[in-house]
Amino acid sequence: MLPPDPTPDDAVDRPLDPSETAFLSETESDPHGQPEPAPADGDPSGPGYVSGPAPVPVAARRGGGGRAIAAVAVALVAVLGGGALFVSGYALGNRQAIQPGTSASDQAQFQAFWDAYHKVHDDYALGPIADKTLIEGAIKGLVESIGDPYSSYLTPEDFSGTLQDIEGQFEGIGAEIGTVDKNGKTVDCATFGPDCRLDVIAPIEGSPAEQAGLKAGDVIDSVDGTSVDGLTPDEARNKVRGKAGTSVVLHIERKDVAPFDVTIVRAKIQRKEVITKDLGGGSIGYVKLTGFSENGADEFVNAVKADVAKGDKKLIIDLRGDPGGFIDAANKVASQFIASGPVFWQQDVKGNQTVTNALGGGSATDASIKVMLLVDKGSASASEIVAGALHDTGRATLVGETTCGKGTVQTWIQLGTNGADGGIKLTVAKWLTPNKTWVHKVGITPDIPVTVPADNPAGKDPVLDKALELLGASAGVIELRLAA
Repeated sequence: MLPPDPTPDDAVDRPLDPSETAFLSETESDPHGQPEPAPADGDPSGPGYVSGPAPVPVAARRGGGGRAIAAVAVALVAVLGGGALFVSGYALGNRQAIQPGTSASDQAQFQAFWDAYHKVHDDYALGPIADKTLIEGAIKGLVESIGDPYSSYLTPEDFSGTLQDIEGQFEGIGAEIGTVDKNGKTVDCATFGPDCRLDVIAPIEGSPAEQAGLKAGDVIDSVDGTSVDGLTPDEARNKVRGKAGTSVVLHIERKDVAPFDVTIVRAKIQRKEVITKDLGGGSIGYVKLTGFSENGADEFVNAVKADVAKGDKKLIIDLRGDPGGFIDAANKVASQFIASGPVFWQQDVKGNQTVTNALGGGSATDASIKVMLLVDKGSASASEIVAGALHDTGRATLVGETTCGKGTVQTWIQLGTNGADGGIKLTVAKWLTPNKTWVHKVGITPDIPVTVPADNPAGKDPVLDKALELLGASAGVIELRLAA
């Protein structure tokens, strides 16, 4: 079941955001370099390349066509870090050109800022300090003062690299990472310490992280011998990720195991967002979605359409470990099962609520088609938009673990000409389920909870087994079909 609707106080006082929970994504490109484009036909070459999902923010509806990335304001709904491997909502828009002046009533407050600026600029004994450095520091401090883990300042390199991540390729260890408290419960926190820990949400299939043996629930205590305490989620993520072919040493704390170090060689990760299988002797269609990009949503639509066209009346949709992406993509995915009515709502800072309705024409809106939706704590943002929509409308049975709990939307705003001054990622809205429930920090509780043991044997999938049982089938012979 879903958590209760937000109270008026919640609506006013709590941060907005439809993407990642206290999620941040490690799987972003190196902020100090430009990721190389994938070669034609998606067959990149070079050492250290693996295929896997890349977390992208969920995007709000955009005006006029095109996917230009110049002069953008991006609204995100995905797990932390935009390139966060964690959580949900992303939109492109026009940069505001308004430059408000300082009102007379504010001049006294700003005087302290200018006094400090001029004193550092003119009198710092180890200077001079470049104006650009001081300005970037001021903007960073401004955004960080909010105390919202999903709002941050991005340097020009970070801003450019994150936008390129959205195109589907990044460099790192290939793991979703988030923030948890000392008891392992997902939390939002600004810096790491005793009550805020860096947690592995899930390693990406086939990634260096998975090959090195990282597991969901592992806590990263230090990176290359340096504690993460005192770092922000973005700063910690940047230390974990890096150029393909380079190594990073992580100190891991795992339940019931002595702490240990693991060395991981980073790689290029190319997003593979849709995986399909035939289960139950060919009578059940299985579609796994690992990210909510535009292409991923289109591939998902085609996969569901193909299953329905061949007569499947039972579908399993797997959103486990999916950190989110574009809001439009979430609507497109949910609309395959919901014929009409609200898919989600957005609520702005003034409390205004705007509905996003189903697109119509979905392939599996017929109630005779049974749908099982698999979720876990790695299902964030856009994944939760879909899960909440299918739950509230009674269109699917949710199976697995409680979802991440990221209910806010961020906008990425480019600063300066063509991003010369970087940008900021700012929480600008809440997203609510069709019944107007805010799942932030709470998540969505599945209809059929299934706990996966910490020592679950490789190749065993109790969540999928339960979904098959509910559909009256067993795994049987599996035919793997990768969506083109």
